[in-house]
Amino acid sequence: MATEIGHFIGGQTVASKSGNTSPIYNPTTGEIQAACALASKTEVESAISAAEKAFPEWSSANPQRRARVMFKFKELVEKDMDNLARMLSSEHGKTLPDARGDVQRGLEVVEFACGIPHLQKGEYTESAGGGIDVYSMRQPLGVVAGITPFNFPAMIPMWMFGVAIACGNTFINKPSEKDPSVPMRLAELMMEAGAPEGVLNVVNGDKLAVDTLIEDPRVKALSFVGSSDIANYIYAEGARHGKRVQAFGGAKNHMIILPDADMDNVVNQLIGSAYGSAGERCMATPVAVPVGEGTAERLIEKLVPRVQTLKIGPSMSEDSDLGPLVSGPHRDRVKAYIDMAIEEGQELIVDGREFSLQGYEDGFFMGGTLLDHAKPEHRSYQEEIFGPVLQIVRAENFEEAIQLPSKHQYGNGVAIFTRNGSAAREFAQRVNVGMVGINVPIPVPVAYHTFGGWKRSGFGDTNQHGPEGVKFWTKVKTITQRWPEDVQGSEFVIPTMD
Repeated sequence: MATEIGHFIGGQTVASKSGNTSPIYNPTTGEIQAACALASKTEVESAISAAEKAFPEWSSANPQRRARVMFKFKELVEKDMDNLARMLSSEHGKTLPDARGDVQRGLEVVEFACGIPHLQKGEYTESAGGGIDVYSMRQPLGVVAGITPFNFPAMIPMWMFGVAIACGNTFINKPSEKDPSVPMRLAELMMEAGAPEGVLNVVNGDKLAVDTLIEDPRVKALSFVGSSDIANYIYAEGARHGKRVQAFGGAKNHMIILPDADMDNVVNQLIGSAYGSAGERCMATPVAVPVGEGTAERLIEKLVPRVQTLKIGPSMSEDSDLGPLVSGPHRDRVKAYIDMAIEEGQELIVDGREFSLQGYEDGFFMGGTLLDHAKPEHRSYQEEIFGPVLQIVRAENFEEAIQLPSKHQYGNGVAIFTRNGSAAREFAQRVNVGMVGINVPIPVPVAYHTFGGWKRSGFGDTNQHGPEGVKFWTKVKTITQRWPEDVQGSEFVIPTMD
């Protein structure tokens, strides 16, 4: 009988009583290695109650104390890095170096949150009017929640709860049921770091758990990362229930390659960004846009042998380029998109559909796939594939290259490779995408800036981490004060600062 992973509520691991579970696979072998409990409505409500109980003490703690907990949490995660990476790789399928990167990128936001005494300061204006001072303060919202995806089970939870908890909120994480072990371990480490019971809770579950978080009035804000259809649903339903919501969806990131680009550098960067983590990243680069036929031919000439020789291995590998996909159904979905692309008229240059790793024939592996002559009207180009598949869309000129990502339904990230500073500057100004890389293939901003896409890649007007994260997880209270020595009658007009 497979081990069942329950929940983390009120400072301790608790077994689920719902009786419903979802299998957790080892993507390398294809075997079921554990079961993830799917919470009942009552179990989700108990996590909300635990967070609600913890909120008064935690929110009233001075910011230095909260910062010290975050510093200690960072230290504990760093000490546990190898264990977390192995746990992550065994459930997700990404290689160990990539898993460590997942944890590290999350820790960088925790590092940012350690500065919360400075980040949460308000504003003050002395003598805004006759004897009147005006000041503001940023206060936590209360019980808040994050619904996090399978592809970054360490990074994205820490992006959310790192800032939210440092600001004085109490948090409920509903991770993906495909790989819940790392979020559970992070909650244990947060308690070990000194956070009171109930400050960070983890509830495993499915749509029932999500809907309970959306509908319960005690939950004041929701952050989500996942597919665009679900992001749209959570944004609309959360707003309908009076919550603050940020919901990040899918992506179809483009790399624009101008004729003057260093093609060896382009290929080095494109291989990693397109095929790393088996393409299961919202900031992957699944579309290459060479400008001009000559650029396209030079790109393909150098790219094909690199795709053909990608090193694919078990998820616990230290030296593989990529591991398996997260599940069998997801692998089959990716293969179906390749079939679709061929039917649409795209040229299959490298086919990874039949790849099998010796000794791991039942694992969820795919080889790298390369397709040429994708067109804007092709459905396989319009939609997110989320696998080790790179499509080439040839652009005749610079203007067409700008319009391809600008008109796409997704607007998460885009990159341009060139030696021309003027062209790069114009591209960055004009392109209709939320994050832009100039000779940088995966333009994920550093933790003290902010992350967020446009169009169907992001719903809501506040981004993740950085100053925008502090803004999202707090509310502003503004105080106008006067200490008169002698009150002189009543005023019947609106106050002004004359």
